[in-house]
Amino acid sequence: MRAGNKNNRSGILEDIISSIKGNDKDFTEIPLRRAILLLAVPMVLEMLMESVFAVADIFFVSRLGSEAVATVGLTESVVMLIYAVGMGLATATTSLIARRIGEKNPEQASRTAFQAILAGIIVSMIIGIPGALFARDILSLMGGSHRMVNEMSGYTAIMLGSNTVIILLFIINSVFRSSGDAATAMKVLWLGNIINVILDPCLIFGWGPFPELGIRGAALATVFGRGTAILWQFIILFRGHKRVKLKIRHFVPDPAIIMKLFRLS
Repeated sequence: MRAGNKNNRSGILEDIISSIKGNDKDFTEIPLRRAILLLAVPMVLEMLMESVFAVADIFFVSRLGSEAVATVGLTESVVMLIYAVGMGLATATTSLIARRIGEKNPEQASRTAFQAILAGIIVSMIIGIPGALFARDILSLMGGSHRMVNEMSGYTAIMLGSNTVIILLFIINSVFRSSGDAATAMKVLWLGNIINVILDPCLIFGWGPFPELGIRGAALATVFGRGTAILWQFIILFRGHKRVKLKIRHFVPDPAIIMKLFRLS
């Protein structure tokens, strides 16, 4: 009995390590409980990494004073709405691509991936342009002080104006997850967070050769971190992902798929 329990624990530990490494497996051919574990562990770590962006910003921005922290907090409240949009599109993307992968149709899965990326860009532009233009008004409506509105709205403008990196990060990671590669989605966010944590103090306080940008530096560090993560995502997709690979022939808008994504999301 003890030997059986020990083997069980050993097997679970091996599965956790395997899920983080991202060992290639066909989840339709292994036991359901094991498949759930292999997908769940990197997904949980991925979501933890997503929250680290804001935590890192607040940690370093707190050196600038309480109003700077309040600006980050109020902006994050608005950004949460963008998260909701990104997660909605990501869920729709997961649904469609997982179905194509299950049908052993990687070509259609790849076409759907491009349509999802295109849909994300369209939505982010609709949000980003007015978000950047009316950042001061948004902070004011959220109860920001006179100083926050006049001196710190640059943070809000950058975060809302560059929301493309937020939405695309959600969508492309959903492409990886739906094709059975949750580990890559997790590692992408690790990279983004490492860059954000390194750049935050450099751009906020002007360390080394970097300019001192104050609270705007925190926003730019986050954008650079997420942007680098997205660049890595595209490199993986173009070089040939395990089941989804983007090619030039996929770069044709398909309104039917885009509308289906919007309906599902």
